[in-house]
Amino acid sequence: MQSTLQRISLAAMFVPALVPGFACAADALTVTVSHDLALARPSETITVPWTEVNRVLPGALIQRLVVKDAQGRVLPHQVTNVAPLAKDPKNVGAAYGELIFQHDFAAGEKSATFTVEKTDTLIPVFPNKAWGRYVQERLDDFAWENDRISHRTYGPALAAPAPPGSGKEVLVTSGLDLWFKRVDYPIIDRWYNKGHDHYHKDEGEGMDMYNVGKSRGAGGSGVWDGGALFTSTNYRSWKVLANGPVRAVFELSYDAWDAGGTQVSEVKRFTVDAGHQFDQIDSTFTFAGPQQLTVGIGLNKTPSDKKQDPQIAVVRSEADPSLLQWVRQKSNGSIGIAIVLPGATGFAEDALNHLVLAKVESGKPLRYYAGAAWDRAGLIVSQESWAAHVAQAAARAKSPIRVSLGAR
Repeated sequence: MQSTLQRISLAAMFVPALVPGFACAADALTVTVSHDLALARPSETITVPWTEVNRVLPGALIQRLVVKDAQGRVLPHQVTNVAPLAKDPKNVGAAYGELIFQHDFAAGEKSATFTVEKTDTLIPVFPNKAWGRYVQERLDDFAWENDRISHRTYGPALAAPAPPGSGKEVLVTSGLDLWFKRVDYPIIDRWYNKGHDHYHKDEGEGMDMYNVGKSRGAGGSGVWDGGALFTSTNYRSWKVLANGPVRAVFELSYDAWDAGGTQVSEVKRFTVDAGHQFDQIDSTFTFAGPQQLTVGIGLNKTPSDKKQDPQIAVVRSEADPSLLQWVRQKSNGSIGIAIVLPGATGFAEDALNHLVLAKVESGKPLRYYAGAAWDRAGLIVSQESWAAHVAQAAARAKSPIRVSLGAR
């Protein structure tokens, strides 16, 4: 049985190293994945450009394709689209972007080989473990989840003023919310259908107990001028780029805001992988004037209800670099929240948030990782195990896997 730390994971950076194109069709595409770390890398996500699949396996159909590990076991896989409703009249895979699957690297396992093959058998869709959607039935929330944790953030309808006598909720924030799960199946639709009074109670699947307000929540961003944090309002628009079963990818766009005299807009791209406590977030800020700005990625200083009498530990690590919280609550268990920010330049805080800082240039994405855990989910049950997981997550981010292809 895997240890707790072997079963938890973080989305890592992937830089595939591809060999030259193949001259003729083969029986199988071989995919060899290697890395340099001694630690376990569970739920490592492997991506292969579909152009390479089609080069080795011309005319391959996504519903008649299998990915096998070295023991011959069939692995769940996903094929993404280049663009919605893309066309492929010559059946050359022009509509597809990437083949995606996962592998659990054991501690000390530095390499693994897989085969991708055509099959005459019709392959059903695999169970969805990572997805997100626009929630028009709840004031245009955008919600997303994997088999470990769930999230949401807020659109313009929630920020709009309440008509007299309507009782409509109003919240202006670009903070990121958390829903804590005790189950590995999707809960977004069920919880929204249950209603507000139910998903704030743990009825066996988990609960919404995280506090966002006007803070950055669990990984929201803003522009830091050395003394104040300038933030956007609720997201303006959304775009889903991939939606499971292994990986979900979507973008949220934010209208320009005044960041101490500089107009700044932002697009966040979220990559959500099955089996991971963290999301990968690529934030692209656009602005004119300064060559660089300092951005702060934040964690709310008051992430739980005051009635829970929370005891909050905050740990800043320059080595990783990372910023984490461990919050002990009176009756709702303990939660961990963290940010891993490669290339961070320091830490700060304002009245609402603990911040980790980084420099950004206009139009160039800043990559960071944000996520959380709940002790009642049974995977991460102490501050020590959360700190160890965050450190391993940071190590995986610094040392991406390598992918090479061949034909058999």
